[in-house]
Amino acid sequence: MDIKGRLAAGALKLIGKLPLRWSRRLGWVFGQMAVLTRGDSLRISRINLGLCYPAMDANKREKLARDSVVHTAITGCEVATIWHQPWNHSEDQIVRVRNQQLLSDRADDGRGVLVLMPHTGNWEIFGMYLATLGPSTALYAPPKIASLDPIIRAGREATGTTMVPTNMHGVRSLLKALKAGNIVMVLPDQEPDMGGDFAPFFGKPALTMTLAHNLLQRTGCRCVFGFGKRVEGGFELVFLPAEQAIYSDEQKVSLAAMNRGVEACIAEAPEQYQWEYKRFRKQPEGKSRIYRKS
Repeated sequence: MDIKGRLAAGALKLIGKLPLRWSRRLGWVFGQMAVLTRGDSLRISRINLGLCYPAMDANKREKLARDSVVHTAITGCEVATIWHQPWNHSEDQIVRVRNQQLLSDRADDGRGVLVLMPHTGNWEIFGMYLATLGPSTALYAPPKIASLDPIIRAGREATGTTMVPTNMHGVRSLLKALKAGNIVMVLPDQEPDMGGDFAPFFGKPALTMTLAHNLLQRTGCRCVFGFGKRVEGGFELVFLPAEQAIYSDEQKVSLAAMNRGVEACIAEAPEQYQWEYKRFRKQPEGKSRIYRKS
């Protein structure tokens, strides 16, 4: 194991020993440091927020960018705690679950459910909770730091999620799971490694995954959105309905509806979204230069 890997794994294990309230406070400190150093996270967040909320007051948008950087740091520390503590401790920190009835039809009609989980709030606890509701499958790409792989995998599999690779074998596993009436989790708001097309995201073209559309078309499963919202004392797990248009056989119509679903999740807690991701890096005319440092 290299030095960087040892330090990263050690930090995760150390933070993981903290109770949630202390890991949140530590994350807040890390986030404030990231804001003060004016690094790439803040710079990219400002760019994305300028694109997505051009009419927002400049001071309000700047505050949102700073708050987002802090919340991302808090998420990282929270995850360390959630992965290392027993699930019953994490479950006790779920303050409430909203709209879970959106999943209730699964037991009645036997169809699988595709749950789209944007990078808002804490998606790790949301995914772990889903796995307690029934057989669940999710794609998994090993981290660049190999020594973190067993820590991440153990955390995500703690409540029973089946992790499958981000390749065609993994996609076939997702199809099989949905056809069996199970839950499949997909993160829908990053540029895809395989299969993508441009669709509006906050009115701007964004390269969007076609995986969800293909799964819906090939299995006839249902679709809902969800995320773990950070609240006082723990988390509120939120399920939101998908627009009917997401089931359209026209790919562009379906992708636009999926992005609107992501936007609806973000609207619940804009400061908890990962705005530092380079969502508009690729554009229809080629690679964008909007994220280049001046």
